[in-house]
This record gives sequence, C-alpha cells and structure tokens, in this order.
Amino acid sequence: MADVDVDEVLDDTSSRMEKSVVALEREPGSIRTGRASPRLVENLLVDYYGVPTPLNQISSITVPEARLLMIQPWDRTAMKEVEKSIMKSDLGLMPNSDGTVIRISIPPLTEDRRRDLVRLVGRKVEDGHIAVRNIRRSGIESFRSMERGKELSQDESRRAQSDLQEITNLYISQMDDMKRDKEQEVMEV
Repeated sequence: MADVDVDEVLDDTSSRMEKSVVALEREPGSIRTGRASPRLVENLLVDYYGVPTPLNQISSITVPEARLLMIQPWDRTAMKEVEKSIMKSDLGLMPNSDGTVIRISIPPLTEDRRRDLVRLVGRKVEDGHIAVRNIRRSGIESFRSMERGKELSQDESRRAQSDLQEITNLYISQMDDMKRDKEQEVMEV
C-alpha cells in the first residue's frame, strides 16, 4: 500500500515540476534577442472591448524579415489598442502602423541591453527553480506526513525523499540548460 502512495506523490510532483519547466520554456521566448519572433509580443495583453486579451488571439503575427514583425489585427478598430499595449510593454519596441498592419522593426541590441537581458533570463530561471523547490517541499511534507501516520517506515520515507531529490535535480538541470541556451542566444552578435 505504501508503494502506491509514494508512487502517486512522486508522479504528481514530477507532473507539477514538468509544468514549471514548460512555463519557463515560454517565458524566455518573450525576451528580445535582436531577432524578430512572434513570441516577443504574442502574450501582450490588449484592452479589447474592455477585456484584457492576448495579442495572438486578436491578430496574426508574422515575421516577413529577420528583424521585422508584422501584426495584423483581425478587427481594425483594435489597431490603436494594440499599438498602445506594445508601447506600454517593457520590450522597448516602437510600433509603426499604416492603418491595416503594424510593423515593428527590431533594432540590434547594445552590449548593455544584452547584459540586462541575461540578468532577466537569470531571474526568470531562478523563479522557476523556486517553483520546483516549493513543489519538492510539498512532496517531502507528504512523505513526512505518511511517515508520521505510520503509512511509511523511516527508511521508505528517506528513500522516497531521495527519489524526489533526483527528480528535482533533473528539472533544475533542464532549467539550467534553457538558461545557458538563452544566454548564448542573447549574447550572440
């Protein structure tokens, strides 16, 4: 009986950690690297008829050239709101509208801006590490609770906590790999 409960806790914990890694994978995509990518702006919230709506739900976002984003709102009345949300974002991008499409030219990054972005990537990855460690703490508490309730022996609890630590190390390692890759991409001239 105890093995089933331990496996359930490990599976649940692993699943929650996986979701943290997936969430982190999306985050760095929104960090500007000097190349145009729809991920830079797709999740910007636009005030669309009073409802904050992600940009990718109200427009098409394309990359016609390496340093150019083109945004075409499906509803032209949302054009001004889309421009406003881009200007308010901390991306440092300037939208240029011709009434039907919004073009965003992606300027090359300065060395200082690259360093700032590397620090930002580091903060986002550290937030991911914290989320994974919090999930681990929750799993450890489950094992200790099972041990106190005599569902697990002390040895089984220690073994389960060790397995949980291995899972945690795996996800932390994946996050560190993402950080390293994104830092290389940002620092690439």
